Amino acid sequence: MNKESSRKRSRRYDQRPARTSRKAGDGESVRLQKVLAAAGYGSRRHCEELITAGRVQVNRKVVTELGVKVDPGSDEVRVDGDVIERPTLRYYVLNKPQGVLSTNSDPDGRIRVVDLIGDSNHLFTIGRLDRSSEGLIIVTNDGDLANKIAHPSYQINKVYTVRVAGNIQREQLAEVRQGVYLSDGKANVESMRVKKRHKQTTELEMVLAEGKNREIRRVLARVGHKVLQLKRIAIGPVRLGELPEGAYRELTVAEVKALKRVTSEPSSPSTRRKYAKRKATTGNAKRKVVKKTQQGRRKKSDDSRSTTPGTTRKSARGAARNSKTRSSKSSSGSSRRKSAKKRNVRKRR
Repeated sequence: MNKESSRKRSRRYDQRPARTSRKAGDGESVRLQKVLAAAGYGSRRHCEELITAGRVQVNRKVVTELGVKVDPGSDEVRVDGDVIERPTLRYYVLNKPQGVLSTNSDPDGRIRVVDLIGDSNHLFTIGRLDRSSEGLIIVTNDGDLANKIAHPSYQINKVYTVRVAGNIQREQLAEVRQGVYLSDGKANVESMRVKKRHKQTTELEMVLAEGKNREIRRVLARVGHKVLQLKRIAIGPVRLGELPEGAYRELTVAEVKALKRVTSEPSSPSTRRKYAKRKATTGNAKRKVVKKTQQGRRKKSDDSRSTTPGTTRKSARGAARNSKTRSSKSSSGSSRRKSAKKRNVRKRR
């Protein structure tokens, strides 16, 4: 009974909304940019820019050098003269509708993702979607986790459903899977499959581990298909599920744990090189198999052309074998006759 009750309690705890005031580096010295990112001042790179610009103070002294370590529990850290607080970390998942901006600042005053949540205190989005796209987007004030999810070195998969104009062919799917070169580099797709075909459109499911600007739209345009609808349904272990359009919910403790688990260590360059090499070798092997089959088909077609009209390949092969046996028999018979003549000549002498 005690074990069952503890399991039930742990399940209920994992399904609770994830809120914590515990910051990275409690009781120990950590880098200043990490403390700023954890306080909700953006990614580590943005926090490094704040430091080098002279906007950060530690114990009333301006710090402009990167790599300075502080104790969040005892040192006083200020940004633009304001003491940074230790806010409760919040994690939301939102189903972004079309026409809503992912950015935190818009001079034109258009509606943003953070406006739909209301709690805009140092919140920012992870994995931006363009204005015409919709679907899952994570909103948080945990800058450290946001930086890891967005960084390509961690290889966090994002799953999208895409509806394109026209009927996409196998050759075009293979071209996208092999990688398409864009103006800012090669775009690689982890996986791609056709979900459903209609008369004038095709529904696809695509998985990406990187996040170039409007990557899916540009890749599919390169193979001649315009994107009509683009929706993200998953980021790593977090799924959109049945969340209505424009609605949001807080991530559970289990979901935040899963996100931190997949971002605990970045994928090493050697692993990425091995994956790329394996992908290239499998592609070469497939091309070799196709080449051999094509050569075999050509040979068969040449054999069929060489046969006389009205005869099959099987009968032609049989005739060839019979002619070989006849020629061998005739040659053996003639050799026997020649040897017999020689013996008769010797006897007469």
